[in-house]
Amino acid sequence: MLDYSILNRFDPHGMHKVYDDWPEIAKKSYNTNYEQINFENINHIVFAGMGGSGALHDIFSAILSKTNIHVSIVKGYHLPKTVNSETLVITSSVSGNTVETLTVLDLAKKSNCKLIAFSNGGKMRDYCFKNGIEHRSIPTYLSPRSSFPSFLFSMLKVLAHIIPIKKEDVIESINNLENLQKEIASHNISPDNPSIDLANYLTDIPVIYYPWGLQAAAVRFKNSLQENAKMHAMIEDVIEVCHNGIVAWEKRSNVKPVLIRGHDDYIKTKERWNIIKEYFEQKNIEYKEISSVGGSILTKLVNLIYLLDYATIYLAVMSKIDPTPVTAIDFIKNKMR
Repeated sequence: MLDYSILNRFDPHGMHKVYDDWPEIAKKSYNTNYEQINFENINHIVFAGMGGSGALHDIFSAILSKTNIHVSIVKGYHLPKTVNSETLVITSSVSGNTVETLTVLDLAKKSNCKLIAFSNGGKMRDYCFKNGIEHRSIPTYLSPRSSFPSFLFSMLKVLAHIIPIKKEDVIESINNLENLQKEIASHNISPDNPSIDLANYLTDIPVIYYPWGLQAAAVRFKNSLQENAKMHAMIEDVIEVCHNGIVAWEKRSNVKPVLIRGHDDYIKTKERWNIIKEYFEQKNIEYKEISSVGGSILTKLVNLIYLLDYATIYLAVMSKIDPTPVTAIDFIKNKMR
């Protein structure tokens, strides 16, 4: 049985305490008096960042998907060849020392694009100060992934003239975080906690199905399962899976399906969900269904990420695993120096 003493024992760094504060961190970050930018004549935005920063950029991509601005996500070393004077390159690294993102920053500096960087400091801040590049220093909380609301809402504030999202939608997303906090935070260690309920289901290997608009939440969930709970996880688009992945269920396995649904999914997507559920039920395949709240795309994604991320912390603790250390990542980073 999970209780607060067990939570503190197996989460000695206090990741759950940071997550308990996510709504307050989000509010504080958005209300901080950061200097905003207002680059003009932009028709292409490139977001460059790895890990937790990459997850942030997936959210910005979802917000921009309804606009005429072309968006590229770079999770690696190379800039798109289409970068030009009407391109804004946005790099972010929580530590400021992510080698891939620093490489992209240097390439962007040598091009004729517009450029801004976000980090807590590190080599990225030093490079920007030396080269006269716009940079904003963002506070961190324990780890890159737990610093999610700090970076997301700080960037929303700085990029308010670039990212077409209403202030009331940002406030709505924070209010929803506060409402969800009452259900999933560590003061409510009970079967009624939806994140604990999901953690209890997440045995073996999860395969996460999602609609296109909620891809950012699915990717983040997979990453958090891998980093916090130290377990394998897979993600698949719900429409694409009907043309390939569904066939794998003809053979019994220890994979556990998780269905991430939008509050107002497209009508044909809703039809597809119902067909997949019917198939699972005919085959006696257990599945878990998670639905987003209503509201803006920002509200839906932030709310889902909060619930899903917290489930991975509870899962780690229930598996007697400290969610904070990422020894394998440290091994690779040390080899890359």
